[in-house]
Amino acid sequence: MKKPEILAPAGDFTCLQAALDAGADAVYFGLGTFNMRARSGVNFKEQDLPEIARRCRARGAKAYLALNAIMFEGEAEDVERTIAAAMPYVDAFIVADWGVISMCRRHGAVYHVSTQMSTSNSEAVRFLASQGAARVVLARECTLAEVRRIHDVIGGAVELECFVHGAQCVAESGRCFMSHSVFGKSACRGECNQPCRRRFVVKAVDLYEDAQGRPVHEGKTEFVVEPHTILSARDLNSLGFVDRLVDAGISSFKIEGRARNANYVKTVIAAYRRAVDAVAAGTYTPELVAELNASVKTVFHREFADGMYFGRPGKDQFTDSEDSLATEVKRHVGIVVDYFLKAGIAQVKIQDRAIRPGDRLQIHGPTTGVQELTLGELRRDDERPKVGEKGSWVTFRAPRCRVGDKVFLMEPTGRQQQ
Repeated sequence: MKKPEILAPAGDFTCLQAALDAGADAVYFGLGTFNMRARSGVNFKEQDLPEIARRCRARGAKAYLALNAIMFEGEAEDVERTIAAAMPYVDAFIVADWGVISMCRRHGAVYHVSTQMSTSNSEAVRFLASQGAARVVLARECTLAEVRRIHDVIGGAVELECFVHGAQCVAESGRCFMSHSVFGKSACRGECNQPCRRRFVVKAVDLYEDAQGRPVHEGKTEFVVEPHTILSARDLNSLGFVDRLVDAGISSFKIEGRARNANYVKTVIAAYRRAVDAVAAGTYTPELVAELNASVKTVFHREFADGMYFGRPGKDQFTDSEDSLATEVKRHVGIVVDYFLKAGIAQVKIQDRAIRPGDRLQIHGPTTGVQELTLGELRRDDERPKVGEKGSWVTFRAPRCRVGDKVFLMEPTGRQQQ
């Protein structure tokens, strides 16, 4: 079998490094505008492109730039300048606007058609291939049977990419106007404020007519609908059927989560890396799936579902839970103020939370990525404190990290595995 690419989200350098360390074959990211996460503060700057390319190429990974928002009149010059500036550093552009496609063709740039185009049949895929698309990200509404049929019909004319994990949108392929209507922030421009995740009030009104036939309101009743029951979609989790996704001929497994933290990226990418490798090795078992599911449940997630891979609408498509069902949470401890490379010792200023030997810590940084350790002996000069108190500093053995990296204590949330 040809292993599908594992495509990771990257919202900053810490997430980028975490993705590469976890085994991602490629990463996708934005530059602040013209992408579907423009408002969330998880974008790189144009001057970051050489470093992004350096890190990816050092690992043999590809870098894809998202330019998949709709483009309004008068913006073409800025978009085309971005394409020209990014071409030496990225392997492809993810696009959803015919004007942007035209620019990519003009510059000879490789482009992938975003899921925002709602490509859901083989005729559309073949047409996009005829227009020069190197890959099509299929609509999230496609069932697994339809994905397989599209793959068989197009006969390798273009690569197919599908989302396999992460947040889902109640709107078709994310084209929702609710945020635009309520907040003036368009989802199609990457500005969605996610009103679908909020509390709703439903009003029931009894109507009758008076003697003159005029409508009269009587007995207005309001129902408060709790969050996550009406429009808030469950998160997609495909770990239980990775073998069937591979067999369907998907070229790239896309993980949603550019607004998620580095621990999320590392945990989820590592899980899919193990799953895909296990399918290739013939060691993909129910026991492994259970282990991988337990791992992804430690990080941010809503209730999980199969998306629409097994029918439309998806089974149990909406969630009635709180925002996250993560079984673990990270608490900020402090920052690394020095690292003694030869000794493998970190000096940490404790700012927010005390730590003790035996605690499980994570260290996050733009170059470090995410490093995890079980805390051993604490030292402060000649002292061996039992506790690293808030407001003090301590040293301890740690994987290589850098000055300014953030230190977190990992604690169970008390939630049961779902």
